[in-house]
Amino acid sequence: MSSWSEERRHNLAAEAEQRRLDEDARDDRRRRAQEAADKRTREARRLDAEEKRTARAQRRRERMQRRQARAVKREKTLTPGNVYRRGTLLLVALSAAASLPAQILHFVQISWMLFPIGPAVEGAAWVMAAGVAYADERKLPGWVRWTLRVLSMSAAGFAANINYQYGMSLTSEGLTASQAQAAGIGLAAVTLGGPLFFEVRQWVLTLSASTASPKQQAEDKARARHLKDRAKTFKDVTARQQVLLLAAPFGELSKEEAFDRAWLDVNGAPRGITAEVIADRLDAEADVAAVLASGEHAEEKLAVELLLADIFGPDRGDGGPSGTSGGKPKGGPRGGAPKGRTALGGKGKRPVRGTSATEAERPLDDADVEKVRKLAAALGGTERLSARNVREAVGCRTDYAVRLRDTVRAETQGEETP
Repeated sequence: MSSWSEERRHNLAAEAEQRRLDEDARDDRRRRAQEAADKRTREARRLDAEEKRTARAQRRRERMQRRQARAVKREKTLTPGNVYRRGTLLLVALSAAASLPAQILHFVQISWMLFPIGPAVEGAAWVMAAGVAYADERKLPGWVRWTLRVLSMSAAGFAANINYQYGMSLTSEGLTASQAQAAGIGLAAVTLGGPLFFEVRQWVLTLSASTASPKQQAEDKARARHLKDRAKTFKDVTARQQVLLLAAPFGELSKEEAFDRAWLDVNGAPRGITAEVIADRLDAEADVAAVLASGEHAEEKLAVELLLADIFGPDRGDGGPSGTSGGKPKGGPRGGAPKGRTALGGKGKRPVRGTSATEAERPLDDADVEKVRKLAAALGGTERLSARNVREAVGCRTDYAVRLRDTVRAETQGEETP
């Protein structure tokens, strides 16, 4: 019996503990749910406040942009040019509004059938004034513009005379003579003033459109002076350029392209190069080659060699584009060799051909081989030898220079092999 009671007490205690744990779990779930709901509420309020701040900032930006746009529009609208153009058109419109009724009334008083004469006379002045503007726009001859101007002012003068007479006739309407005269002069003035204001406006617009900026004017003057000096300095090339431009279809060949072709036709070389320029360069190269060929000042010769490499580019060593010059040194090691200028045969003449086979077939001169050995020693080794520096040092053609270079290199390799 006691054991049953004891077990019963344990069960009741366990049930009570379980109920307490369940209540704690429920309380914990409610607490977490409430915290989550509060967090969602705070997040929603934060997002709402942020959206409101963003909306207010956006409205402020839009208001600022609208104010800036209005300020820019006012600035563009109130520029002196716009004020002048629009103000002149307003004056023209007011002049037409003041003069046209007087024209109509003057002819209607005579007969209602004469009603179209007033608008026709007034309109003739304005149509001719618009014709002047159209002629300026289309760059028509000056006599067309002046003819339209004369027609416009003639029609305006006729209309002004009619309006003056109409104003003087207003004495019958109860005006005094001075008042009628003032009315007539005023009507005549606005009748003439409208087309005159429009014509002055057109003059100003045409002159302002044709006036370039100071920088553009200076550039145009410099370009014109350049073309004038070019035509004066290169008369033959310029004459040939004109022939090419006339021979080609209109617009197909530009002036610069024609000048390039003309220079090539006259001088046989690209633009800026002549026979004298080539001869002078060959003479200079021969002088440098003579310095390199001497057995003294190795450091100075190496510096000159590097300078030549910087100026003329890396040598290919195979007689390629960098080693095709056939110039011989002036007074160089080969005493019988002609000077650089005589190798060209004079201006406009081509160098003498047919010597390459002779250079390739003749045996190597011991003096030339010795010069190449000295050049290799000055440069710091045979690997620095190239067809160009050998050719410049000896004063020979490229194929002969290649044979000299290969011979000296072979000698060095033969010495190193044992």
